[in-house]
Amino acid sequence: MASETTGTETPAPVRVFLLDDHEVVRRGVHDLLDGEPDLEVVGEAGTAEQALVRIPALRPDVAVLDVRLGDGDGVAVCRELRSRMPDLACLMLTSFDDEEALLDAVMAGAAGYVLKQISGTDLITAVRTVASGRSMLDPGAATRLLNRLRSEAEPAQPTAGGPELTAREQEVLALIGEGLTNRQIGERLFLAEKTVKNHVSRLLAKLGVERRVQAALIATELRQSAAADRSAHHPRGLGHGPRG
Repeated sequence: MASETTGTETPAPVRVFLLDDHEVVRRGVHDLLDGEPDLEVVGEAGTAEQALVRIPALRPDVAVLDVRLGDGDGVAVCRELRSRMPDLACLMLTSFDDEEALLDAVMAGAAGYVLKQISGTDLITAVRTVASGRSMLDPGAATRLLNRLRSEAEPAQPTAGGPELTAREQEVLALIGEGLTNRQIGERLFLAEKTVKNHVSRLLAKLGVERRVQAALIATELRQSAAADRSAHHPRGLGHGPRG
């Protein structure tokens, strides 16, 4: 029988699984994450084969996956796990600043991609970020990926506020850009989750992309373009005087 509480209940810790073929790395990440009160490492694996057995059995919230493994790669593990566990957030961890690996990870459904050179504090933040349903990409790698996706999606990509998306689809796209899940978007816009899913499917088709992470990057670009346009039209120091 659960004990009664007088205030807000403490949420259950985020359950994390670690996949890395270097034991020293695994131990270091394990100790780092397990030292946080809101994070709990529930399992580890040193091979892709072990991970594909243990992760579905343990049902973690977040899987931290090394990209390069002795018996395979973390991207393939991510793809397989996401097909079986759609709610699992996969955070790719790698020593290599590899644009191709980043693109593959995004296409496999990874929620985040960070380099092993990341600080301990930033890694903890990254785990919390993907656990909350948002995306987390290494800034430098994300910029290059954005440029690549931008050029690939250019023919189907609308201009900021463009006519190809309905007003509702533009709202949904903006919220995807903030990293919200379909359920969170539905709560924000007072829509059923199924309705949001339909909007997402239509706008992905209109944008000519397959993954919501690609749409999120396009949304980020459109937001930045709109901000740049506003700055150009309203330069600092040229404000209007008081109305009289």
